[in-house]
Amino acid sequence: MAGHGSVPRSTTGALVGRDRELELLRSYVGQVPERGGVLVLSGEPGVGKSVLLDAAATVATAAGVLVLRSDGIEFLADLSFAGLHHVLEPLLHECEGLDPVHRQALDVALGGALGAAPGGGDGAPVDRLVLYGAVLALLRRAARERPVLLVLDDLQWVDRASAAALAFVARRLSGSRVGLLAAYRPGFESFFERAGLPELTVSPLDGGAAADLVGSRFPSLGGRELRRVLAQARGNPLALLELPTALGDSRGSAGVVLPEVLPLSRRLQDLYASRVAEMPAPTRRLLLLAALEGGGDLSVLRAATPGEDVLSLLAPAERAQLVRIEHRGLGRLTFHHPLIRATVVSGSTSGQRLAAHRTLAEALTGQPDRRAWHLAEATPDPDEQVAALLERTAHRVRRRGDAVGAFNALVRSADLTPGPADRGRRLAEAAFVGADVAGELRTAAELLVEARRADPELRGSLRAAAAASQVLLNRDGDVNTAHRLLVGAITTRDGRSDGDDEALFEALCTLRRVCLCAGRPELWAAHHAATAQLTVPMPPLQELLGDVYSDPARSSPAALGLLDAVIQDLHRETDPSRIERIAMAALFVDRATGCRTALWPVVEDGREGGAVTSALIALVVLCLDDFMTGRWDECGRLAAEGLALCEAHGYQMLAQQFRRAQGLLAAARGEDGTVRGLAQGITDWAVPRGARTVEHFARHMTALAALARGDHEKAYLEASAISPSGVLVPHAPLALWVLLDLVEAAVRTGRRAEALAHVAVMRQTGLPAVSGRLALVTEGSAALVAPEDRAVDAFEKALAVPGAERWPFELARVRLAYGQHLRRTRAVADARTHLSAALTTFRRLGAAPWATRAAEELRATGRTGLGALQDPGTSPLTEQEHQIAALAAAGLTNKQIGERLFLSHRTVAAHLHRIYPKLGITSRVTLSEALAARGETPAHP
Repeated sequence: MAGHGSVPRSTTGALVGRDRELELLRSYVGQVPERGGVLVLSGEPGVGKSVLLDAAATVATAAGVLVLRSDGIEFLADLSFAGLHHVLEPLLHECEGLDPVHRQALDVALGGALGAAPGGGDGAPVDRLVLYGAVLALLRRAARERPVLLVLDDLQWVDRASAAALAFVARRLSGSRVGLLAAYRPGFESFFERAGLPELTVSPLDGGAAADLVGSRFPSLGGRELRRVLAQARGNPLALLELPTALGDSRGSAGVVLPEVLPLSRRLQDLYASRVAEMPAPTRRLLLLAALEGGGDLSVLRAATPGEDVLSLLAPAERAQLVRIEHRGLGRLTFHHPLIRATVVSGSTSGQRLAAHRTLAEALTGQPDRRAWHLAEATPDPDEQVAALLERTAHRVRRRGDAVGAFNALVRSADLTPGPADRGRRLAEAAFVGADVAGELRTAAELLVEARRADPELRGSLRAAAAASQVLLNRDGDVNTAHRLLVGAITTRDGRSDGDDEALFEALCTLRRVCLCAGRPELWAAHHAATAQLTVPMPPLQELLGDVYSDPARSSPAALGLLDAVIQDLHRETDPSRIERIAMAALFVDRATGCRTALWPVVEDGREGGAVTSALIALVVLCLDDFMTGRWDECGRLAAEGLALCEAHGYQMLAQQFRRAQGLLAAARGEDGTVRGLAQGITDWAVPRGARTVEHFARHMTALAALARGDHEKAYLEASAISPSGVLVPHAPLALWVLLDLVEAAVRTGRRAEALAHVAVMRQTGLPAVSGRLALVTEGSAALVAPEDRAVDAFEKALAVPGAERWPFELARVRLAYGQHLRRTRAVADARTHLSAALTTFRRLGAAPWATRAAEELRATGRTGLGALQDPGTSPLTEQEHQIAALAAAGLTNKQIGERLFLSHRTVAAHLHRIYPKLGITSRVTLSEALAARGETPAHP
């Protein structure tokens, strides 16, 4: 790439000021043939990322590596899988050797490029994981003959779907013969930017290197002019080379008067504009086609300019170093710098751009999605035919799992729609997709206003009601207005769908979620009435979800069997909305663990900016399942991540779920201050809105915290406010989470009759048949109220529940209660067995107050000494807690520990607060002694 405008080379051809970067790149390229791997370059425009990619590609080619080049294209950022198609095109001949499943997945994603799916890319919806595996398999197959290096520039403009696939592949290249070397600009949303991949920051040249570069290329430039160039360029190699050229003949004896500092991109675009303007008119027209086509495919340019010699027309641009032509295969054009492409587009007139897009649309007849987008860009006025094409594109890309691509296509389709009714309908559908899946709450609200302005009759439509309710529920928590809108839209049709069954069922799903958050019988009654009057058959899965959401305690064996079957195949599902809805139902009946494989891809998609709403709900399910199954550290991490996403996108309702998880963790760990703050905040938010289920979040964490500190009266009052003793309220899902809390609190406060009544209703409702956790809780609660002569058998029955170990916190609580009973009845040896097991679990979880209680019970059996209170080979501290304890014992302050471990001093103090009771001490004064008693030594300060 000699002569590239951003090449920081001296007259000898050596790169100036880039020794460190070149050394790292040579090392990276050297490892690709043996170990593969990924490296991402980042830096401002013009800093030299592209030339470093070129240098690495040259080294790789010389080493016999197959180098595949591709650039992200801003115009194609909304076209699903455009980037993937571009980078894989030279390898498509290798697809013949792939298994049919992988070949089919690639064919669907790439729009029928392989000819494997009848009708092109309109085959069955592609499973993302299968597609990602297909890309990886294709690359590894190609690398069998010779190592492969993908070189990708401008990642910030790679479409989201392609970025997700490439990032998935990037994480799995270690140990292969495939490398991925990429570059992106900071400041743009990019999946790669947040993926935690190895990164090399390309900084501007320092003062000395910048002066050397300019001096080597422009030896006559000096004095004031040189200082102004260096000041204006600020170490940017592209500017350092372009600014002196721009001076040229305009420099007089007194030198050039440079203008005041302007944004660098504008300065450089102006420079490129003059160079582009010097091209012949036919060349400029072809450059515009290439810039808007984006992929650099010469075959498309030839189809767009029949009868013309494309290479001859591009020759002036090639000589001017505006573009580079690769003649391998059908040929490919690449711009020397993305700013050149931007300059070509910005320097054209609107009429020229419209004509170019129209020409490209005519040349892309075999690629319906790309053709639809070019037609849209070529259509300045409303056009129903083009709008309909783009709407169909939206539906296709949504089936592929690209919610953001579908949202963008629907919005553009609405813009092109001439009729007010169709325009309003498409805007409402875009608003629904944006709010329900894509995380576009703010934009969805604006689209709804525009939709109603376009079609005042839209207010009562199913799609408009569903979209508005999603905004009201997720952003405002306004369950009452959302419920009224949905019930009104459904009941005014007397259960008819008016030909749009999908809109009807989406409205019912939204109504179900509203009722769930409200947790009020009268709202559920309206839901059941609306469902009962349907004139179209309710899909079995919809009916199942409605039953489980409204009353999980009374789920029938048939319904649970259907849910189990759906969960078993959930990993094959591609629709994120369907995945999270099923997973939420599974959470209510303790089956969420079976959904985790399907949920993680939804989370990953949301992390990269895809289906954000679905990802948030997936995080809720994963987070709460982590709490129930004892993965508390991960629960805390996911709660923090989910809360940050909610705050970034305005999802106030879902934010309460993550605060709930944080509150449960704090309650179990004895962090009463944190619980009080979270519970008060949730209550203040929920009560004015009538969101009773959310209000129960606060009551649940408060009850658990009260139990942990021995305030059984408070615990009973809070737990029974969720569901009174002897009653399992149908529309209060948290009633199944506080069963053991309520019974234990009732027993400890002398409310034996209430405890017996609650155990009785648990058995009458058939909870043991719903899940293993509910069987454990039911039998454990029964043991708490059993007569003394039958208590041992009752506790043994609870511990014998199959799979009880899957619920470690509740199992440890049952063991603690059993151990307490055995100690009181003087069965000391047996008591120690169960108390020790409970203590081990509580310590592993970090449930400090529960561990303290178990330790106290052990002491009461006559076992004394710190070492006696732990099982051999176990540690009560997590790895991070042990690091903090060792440093504190060595004499470091909280601030010093924080600096050593990259934590705040407040976080260190909070950890020490949890560490002391785990070690049976009260302050750091005896910390060193406590660690020594465990055979551990303090760290070196």
